Amino acid sequence: MSLSDLSSADLAALHGELTTAYDTLVGKGLKLDLTRGKPAPAQLDLSNELLSLPGEGEFKAADGTDVRNYGGGQGLPEIREIFAELLNVPVAQLVAGDNASLSIMHDTLVYSLLKGTVDSERPWVQDEITFLCPVPGYDRHFALCEQYGIAMETVELGSDGPDLETVKRRVAEDPSVRGIWIVPTYANPNGAVYTEEVTRELVSMPAAAPDFRIFWDNAYAVHHLTDHENPAVDVLGLATEAGNPNRVFVFASTSKITFAGAGVSFFASSPANVTWYLKHLGKRTIGPDKLNHLRHARYLGSADGVRALMRKHRAIIEPKFEQVETILEERLGSYQVATWTRPEGGYFISLDVPDGCATRVVALAKQAGIAMTGAGAAFPYGRDPRDRNIRIAPTFPSPDDVAAAIEGLCTCVLLAAVEQRTSA
Repeated sequence: MSLSDLSSADLAALHGELTTAYDTLVGKGLKLDLTRGKPAPAQLDLSNELLSLPGEGEFKAADGTDVRNYGGGQGLPEIREIFAELLNVPVAQLVAGDNASLSIMHDTLVYSLLKGTVDSERPWVQDEITFLCPVPGYDRHFALCEQYGIAMETVELGSDGPDLETVKRRVAEDPSVRGIWIVPTYANPNGAVYTEEVTRELVSMPAAAPDFRIFWDNAYAVHHLTDHENPAVDVLGLATEAGNPNRVFVFASTSKITFAGAGVSFFASSPANVTWYLKHLGKRTIGPDKLNHLRHARYLGSADGVRALMRKHRAIIEPKFEQVETILEERLGSYQVATWTRPEGGYFISLDVPDGCATRVVALAKQAGIAMTGAGAAFPYGRDPRDRNIRIAPTFPSPDDVAAAIEGLCTCVLLAAVEQRTSA
């Protein structure tokens, strides 16, 4: 029965039951963590073979390069060939870097600020700069903008992309709008998958700023949770076809494919943008970790090798997502106090509780020993105007800990919702 159908007396009785349940929960002394989307130890173990590669004396790449030495700023061709297929980009337009795509995003943003892009009249830092931020979104994207004083405007994110009318209007009317953050496949945290139709609109829409950029963070391109494995859209091809070849910066990594702290990152864009990026990168480094590129190329073997590995990842984490969805439905469904996503991939479930309750839910969970990402983290400046969104990251804990954490979280959601109704 929905909470809205309960009488005052019934609400008071339920509040008493939930308070007792919450006190019991606190008394358990739990120490559970659902804050970050990290691979579980069992997932990391899948790639332990990397630790013995490339093998003693095997330091030559396919073209004869000694990977122990300097140079090769664009990265080894063999690792680029594997991920060019998975990301649906040309090999020649893909750069392989060190372990974190976030570092490449940071550098690309800073290069644009200090030097301007290939289409800029002057460095971005000389102007007022605004980024559009589909929400709920990735907190680290927003942190980069905040770090460098870039204004952020929110745009509602649906299941297949952002509110296009708002995006198209703002990009067309305001030359300060120089960028938009996009996670196109299984978006963090709501699992949105951008369709080809939406992508075509984004790369072809008129822009007041000739150097407007789409920061296309395809972090979860191969992180499927169902048999329907959404392929990467040919965003660079669509941009070129639309007459805006330089509009898109593509980012990705193996962070949740092999080792999160020792993977390979990627940057892809137009030939002109790749030249621009490598020119500036060459001042920062004499080359990436090619030894790591080689061990990854030999371990993964091919794009199909990556796909096979990701199905092993799915076997480990899919049951955890199913656990979360089952418990949420059993505990919250009948009360109609929350909605949540059922993603086809990625690392998160996005939970919406009653407006004005998310901060209270997270605080209650923390007191009960259940660490959640802060309420509002999926919004610029950490401010959710409706105070309702909570990000659930179920991949890292054990199945038993996932179940315990979600059971406890549901108690906190119900208690916060009843508190709100009884105090109104």
